[in-house]
Amino acid sequence: MCANLKRQGFRFNFLHKKIPDNSSGLDRRDNLSCILEGVGIMFLFAWFFYRSVFVLPFLIPVGMFYQKEKKKRLWKKRKREIAVQFKDAILAVSANQKAGYSVENSFIQSYDDIALLYGKESMICTELYTVIAGLKNNIPIEELLHNFGKRSDIEDIIEFSQVFAVAKRSGGNLTEIIERSVSVIEDKVETEREIQTVISARQMEQKIMNIVPFGILLYISAASKGFFDVLYKNVAGIIIMSICMAAYIGAVWLSNRIVDIEV
Repeated sequence: MCANLKRQGFRFNFLHKKIPDNSSGLDRRDNLSCILEGVGIMFLFAWFFYRSVFVLPFLIPVGMFYQKEKKKRLWKKRKREIAVQFKDAILAVSANQKAGYSVENSFIQSYDDIALLYGKESMICTELYTVIAGLKNNIPIEELLHNFGKRSDIEDIIEFSQVFAVAKRSGGNLTEIIERSVSVIEDKVETEREIQTVISARQMEQKIMNIVPFGILLYISAASKGFFDVLYKNVAGIIIMSICMAAYIGAVWLSNRIVDIEV
């Protein structure tokens, strides 16, 4: 096995980024982006709802809430991408098995095919790279796939690793199992695509409606200077604007849940 890996020209220095574990699901750049956007939301709310930067410390929960929701959306998008890439990867593994390679060598051979399809920096290539490195260290393929499923937190990959492990131990037809898994994942991906196509217009409407209140406030403030002054610099105005802000946040949260459909 090691000699075969060397012939393939792999260097196990782990230069690639790993898929983050599902506690955060994002890399450092994504986390930084979420933090900066959260701070931006805090300043936006401070100006529109209070016209004061002194309320920023009280808006920290708002910024944290935005970051949490943003990270969830990004990670769900990342998981969908990984699921599609994984489907293509095991399809390549199945083709290699039909060509006469063992299961382990099928995963090794699939790396080049997937690298051409998605690029070496893609998430699936990172995981295949990790699997190949594990094989070099004589770690069973079942354990490597199980770890991949845990890291990605994707149901399809977790179920595949479980079925694969049982079939390998019992001497089942791995090629047939892989093909069935591909068929199931393809059906699920196609269903998700159809749902996304149907609700894409609604998602765009939802995003537009999220910014409409700020557009209205900005327009009235510019067209009629002093129109909203009564809502600032006094206790009653602060209470009213705080209620409006809470209602807006609740509406955005609810609209996100309505358009977030999972298969």
